[in-house]
Amino acid sequence: MYHLSEETDEDWWEVEALYDVAFGPGRMGLSSYRLRDGSAPVTGLSTKARDADGILAGAVRYWPITVGDAAALLLGPIAVHPTRQGEGLGGLLISDSLDRARGQGWQRVLLIGDAPYYGRFGFDRLQGAEMPPPTNPDRVLGLALLPGAWDGVLGPVAPAPHIGSMSARARHA
Repeated sequence: MYHLSEETDEDWWEVEALYDVAFGPGRMGLSSYRLRDGSAPVTGLSTKARDADGILAGAVRYWPITVGDAAALLLGPIAVHPTRQGEGLGGLLISDSLDRARGQGWQRVLLIGDAPYYGRFGFDRLQGAEMPPPTNPDRVLGLALLPGAWDGVLGPVAPAPHIGSMSARARHA
C-alpha cells in the first residue's frame, strides 16, 4: 500500500535522488529539462508515493509550459524506484496526478515518452508541438483533459511561469 501526497520543498532532494537512481546523471542533458530551467513544478500536481514505512517509492512532477500561445502541462519526470517497479505504482501516480490536473482546470498535458506505455492513459502522438532539439517527434505525446483541448494548438514548446509553484529554493535546484 502506498500513500500519495503532494511533493513539498522538503522532499525536493530526496525526489531528485530517486530521479538520479531511475535515470542516471545524463537525464539533465535531455531537451525536456531545458523546459524546466527557471521554472518550478506545479503546486498540487507534483506527487510522491511513500510505502507504509515512509520510504519514497515513486514520484511525478508537472511543469507549466506553453505550446504556441496555449497553456499546457509538461508531465515528467516520473520515476519508480527500481525495487518497486512492476507493482503498478507508475500507473497510480499518473492516473492520480491527471485527475488532480483536471480538478485544477488544466486542459492539456504533453510528455516525451513511449506511446505504447502512455497510450493506456489516453496519450497520443502530437502533431504541431515543436519541442527543442534533439527530440524524436514520435515521442512527443499529448492528452486532452477536455475534449478538443489540443485542436488547433501548434507552435514551439516553451517554459511558462506559474503562480503557486514551489519555493525559489526548489526552483533553482
